[in-house]
Amino acid sequence: MAITVTVVDDHPAVVAGISAWLAGSVPPIHVVASGPDVEVAFTERGRASDIVILDLVLGDLPYRPSLKRLVDDGRKVIVYTMCEDEDIALSCIELGAFAVLTKAEGHDHLIGTILAAAEDRPYLPPSLAGAMVANRDQGQPRLSDREEEVLTLWFQCESKQEVARRAGVSVRTVGTFLDRVRLKYAKVGRPAPTKAALMARALQDGLITIDDL
Repeated sequence: MAITVTVVDDHPAVVAGISAWLAGSVPPIHVVASGPDVEVAFTERGRASDIVILDLVLGDLPYRPSLKRLVDDGRKVIVYTMCEDEDIALSCIELGAFAVLTKAEGHDHLIGTILAAAEDRPYLPPSLAGAMVANRDQGQPRLSDREEEVLTLWFQCESKQEVARRAGVSVRTVGTFLDRVRLKYAKVGRPAPTKAALMARALQDGLITIDDL
């Protein structure tokens, strides 16, 4: 089944390059809408796409409102940018972006990130992995051994059903563990509302390593 994307970028050459890269992908990935601002993602074709690829620098517009609008609308957003600032990358993840990818990382990582987003599984391009590992905030919550185990399995598995099978618990129990972990992070002022944000926190705190993923 084909995957569809909307590209929000104000450089036509970038849009053309992305379209060319994706043309030969397996499974097929099609650019169904593109434009220089976030409004294109809310057109009829843009709304029908599975994933939004968002450039952070769109004229003089700040990136946070555009990203937040997409996330609040329930969209899977891949930030694709020339910016290599680690704090901005982490800020995007905390706002709810699926992943942050620099344009210097090439088509292999872009396709890998799109496929992961479509399958709802984690994907760490090199720059984002470096930002997560390097950023170690204070205020680490205390997790139980079982919570850490379920959390690690959640990053390694494609579904809560698979986590439940490997951990020997019910799917409902898996959800309870993950809710407890999110609550503990929220209580120390480091919310992690999405799977990507939770993975960022776990990497920052040394609960998992890149090899675990």
